[in-house]
Amino acid sequence: MGSNPATPTVVRVRSPRALAAGRAGSPTLDGPIEGPESNPDPSRSTPVKSTVETLSPTRVRLAIEVPFVELEPSLKKAYREIGSQVQVPGFRRGKVPTAVIDQRVGRGTVLNEAVQDAIPENIMAAVREHDLKTLGRPEVEITEFNDGDSLNFTAEVDVRPEITLPDASTIEVTVDELQIDESEIDEQVKNLRERFATLKTVERAAAEGDYVQIDLNATVDGEDVPGGQASNISHEVGSKQLLPGLDEAVVGLAAGESTTFTTQLVGGDFAGRDAEVAVTVRTVKEKELPELNDEFAQMASEFDTIEELRGDLRARVTQGKQVEQIYAARDKALAQLVEAAEVPAPEGVVREEVASRKQAMVDQLERIGASLEEYLAAEEKTEEQIDAELTEAATEGVKVQLLLDTLADAEDVQVSDDEFGHEIVHRAQRAGMAPQQYYDQLVRSGAAAAVFGDVRRGKALAAVMERITIKDSAGNEVTLDALRAANEAEHNHEH
Repeated sequence: MGSNPATPTVVRVRSPRALAAGRAGSPTLDGPIEGPESNPDPSRSTPVKSTVETLSPTRVRLAIEVPFVELEPSLKKAYREIGSQVQVPGFRRGKVPTAVIDQRVGRGTVLNEAVQDAIPENIMAAVREHDLKTLGRPEVEITEFNDGDSLNFTAEVDVRPEITLPDASTIEVTVDELQIDESEIDEQVKNLRERFATLKTVERAAAEGDYVQIDLNATVDGEDVPGGQASNISHEVGSKQLLPGLDEAVVGLAAGESTTFTTQLVGGDFAGRDAEVAVTVRTVKEKELPELNDEFAQMASEFDTIEELRGDLRARVTQGKQVEQIYAARDKALAQLVEAAEVPAPEGVVREEVASRKQAMVDQLERIGASLEEYLAAEEKTEEQIDAELTEAATEGVKVQLLLDTLADAEDVQVSDDEFGHEIVHRAQRAGMAPQQYYDQLVRSGAAAAVFGDVRRGKALAAVMERITIKDSAGNEVTLDALRAANEAEHNHEH
């Protein structure tokens, strides 16, 4: 007589989402398994009936049996929740008898609700019982369930593999030799002069590099384009910051002169259509750079002479290149360690990471008014090629995280409140938010554990970097002093 409301199906049990910005820790590595409103009791006295089967070094299958009597709490909860949502004449909301609910919505619906509530708690109980270090979200399949009988289901889930760590002190990497050319310092000085440039009105035709004040009016087949009119816009000729074709049209025009050009519209009602754009130049201004002398050095910096200023710029460029050396060494060292440790990549975790990265890419494109299809056309790539690139990057990223997690465990790496707080402040500044607001958002989204995991891995990585040998292509030893100096400067800037 029992109904079978839950035919075998795959259920995705929810887990916390990753941080949207930056290289946040993967939720698949840092987030616990959890389900809708599941709050399992760690002191649960009745052991769950379960077995575990190893499918691969990174994946197991749990077979779990839940006696019907243990579904009673979930069943009562299902009746309460459904009863609070249905309205039956003659009964107050939330006071509808179970028999009436069965009649109105069906016993099968109630049973299915109870099963969905009970599954996450029983998975977590089985995970604790078998001492599994799970990653990501389990894939659940109900194998047998009838009203009044035991619930039998399987849950396949990725687990942290056993990794044998190589001795980091045996790792030696080679990076490019540090070389500074005077032209690089000249470029830095030029950029600084550009920041202190002034604009001077000139009585001549506009040339590339000039600044012009212009009026624009766009039409399609003689009809004004909505939003296609603008007055007194400042534009740097040659910057290509506005409409395609504008820079070429403006070159050669003096104040008071006009011309028209054709451009293709990318948005609005006329997207994809050619528009005729009339442009009138109001004024032409040229950029005047300050003279390169000691007076400029005193105006643009805390230094008294141009030579002192160049020396400071040289030191900054040198430190930047030293930091790049160390980052290159870090990437090479991690690649060697991952290869030596033969770290496997859990397929489910990689799939989730690829999906997350791809969605982030789509969201970013949408923010700038583009689509994935347009991006693929511009890059001359297929979606399959993008998926392959994302998969390769995600696979390497997951392997590195697993390696650093294992290292952090082996080293018993701890994260202090100050270290965690500093990371929150740093990320909040990058996101343009107040630290408390940013932290509260992390807690609400369940992503705080991901940030904590990132800090812990960062400390494990720092320990690795202290042990490896770094040399440049000329055989000189490279130290971490530049990175420490850069971090100290950043810390001082934040405070």
